[in-house]
Amino acid sequence: MLYLGKYYRSAILMTGTVLLLGACTKDFDKINTDHTKLKDVDKQQVPYLFSFAEAASSNKGSSYQTAQNLFADLYAQYYATTSTGFQTDRYSIRYDWLDIGWRNVYTQVAPQLRAVLENTDTSSTENALARIVWVFAFHRLTDYYGPVPYFMAGMDTTVVYDPQDKIYDDFFKQLTGAVEILKKNGGESLYGDYDLIYSGDVAKWIKFANTLRLRLALRISAVDPARAKKEAEAAVRDGVLTDIADDAYMYKTLDGTDVNGLAYIAVWNEFSMSSTMLSYLKGFDDPRLENYFQPAVKTGKYASLRNGQENTDLNKDANTPAYTSQIGKSWITWDGSTWIPDNTRHMDIMHAAEAYFLRAEGALNGWEMDGNAQELYEKGIETSLKQWGVTDAAKISSYISSTQKPAAPDDYQQSPPVDPAITVKWAQDEATERAQIGLQKWLALYPDGLEAWAEVRRSGYPRQYPVVKSDNADLPQGFIKRVPYPTVEQQNDANALKQGQSLLNGPDNIATPLWWDKD
Repeated sequence: MLYLGKYYRSAILMTGTVLLLGACTKDFDKINTDHTKLKDVDKQQVPYLFSFAEAASSNKGSSYQTAQNLFADLYAQYYATTSTGFQTDRYSIRYDWLDIGWRNVYTQVAPQLRAVLENTDTSSTENALARIVWVFAFHRLTDYYGPVPYFMAGMDTTVVYDPQDKIYDDFFKQLTGAVEILKKNGGESLYGDYDLIYSGDVAKWIKFANTLRLRLALRISAVDPARAKKEAEAAVRDGVLTDIADDAYMYKTLDGTDVNGLAYIAVWNEFSMSSTMLSYLKGFDDPRLENYFQPAVKTGKYASLRNGQENTDLNKDANTPAYTSQIGKSWITWDGSTWIPDNTRHMDIMHAAEAYFLRAEGALNGWEMDGNAQELYEKGIETSLKQWGVTDAAKISSYISSTQKPAAPDDYQQSPPVDPAITVKWAQDEATERAQIGLQKWLALYPDGLEAWAEVRRSGYPRQYPVVKSDNADLPQGFIKRVPYPTVEQQNDANALKQGQSLLNGPDNIATPLWWDKD
């Protein structure tokens, strides 16, 4: 997709110009709390603004490290840090690092999408796509922090935090309305190649929006089961992702104006495969292992480390980058002396495999999901394997029917198998079946640590190793529930922050669960 570089470069330059001409010039540091909207937008600029916001909705470039990798990716336990400088793996929160992900939404997504919404007809395809991207960006943000400024984001107004249940209610309304518009209008979006995910393909956007709706329905299934059932069944009836041909990727440029954030930071050698991940992949003889990770440079073997180790242990050879497994060759390659990133690799946004696992869980809930739980579970596994290039029918069938169990990862801690009993083969009791769905969904979501961490908190699956040590007095043991609000909020609008904190079901710390997180 060579054309993307030209269009995306234009989007960045145009958006930068608009930002300079708008109210942002007064105080850029306060833009995230002022939610300053873009002003005097020419309608010809709308495609550029959409493109820029779309790209920013998924953490990009070096911002990926502090916006996602040092928090969600570690808490999902896809990776564990090998660096002694990153205490977030031991739940010691660096509040200033949390500023980046927050700023991305309030400076690079919300103002641009607000401008698009105000400069397009409310019944247009372009307006509908902006609403879908809005929900995608904000669901990732609210599932990080909890209540956030939402309804007035991107506007010249006083900052107001909104309750998470009200935000979710609007998510469903926005997605439902957007899909209705897209189905009525049909055809291609005028964004065309400025759309970095589907190049204006409306049919695929409908499936994406419905799958996002299904994801959000399962997210609230413990706290509002009636609404969850209603939204999930409607999403499936309308049509969700069912084939890897419809998977959503964020395409990157060839000219360096935007890069794959995971690939960009992986070459710094500061994280490796977690022992939770290796225990499952190794024990199941999972064919995705060679796609997800690479053998350690020093030993030629797949190796991992536990989350939350102290610095003295991180300095042991077994826990260092050379002796542990880096991410797969799709992102970086070893040339014999250094790691080389593929900065142009697309970012994974959403896949059909996830939709099958969501439907499988819904079926266990007694919802109408157009299939029974076992069928949908096994189809989810098949789809994920095919997504990663495993196409041999015999190999797929063998994996689905496997009774192998997680293995000891042979790490520095000499950890036992993370879950000594679970298998891939469909069980005969509901509790185990739910655990199997959660585990296989977690594997299929890789490398999207933001969504994986949300699902671990929501469902309790898969079983993970506890962190070796927590340095956070608010959570001396157990698993992290959220991240606190960033320092920029205290600095820029302490009163608004207090209002937001009052909406939490507890103190502003890592032990307070989000609204939908009901154990």
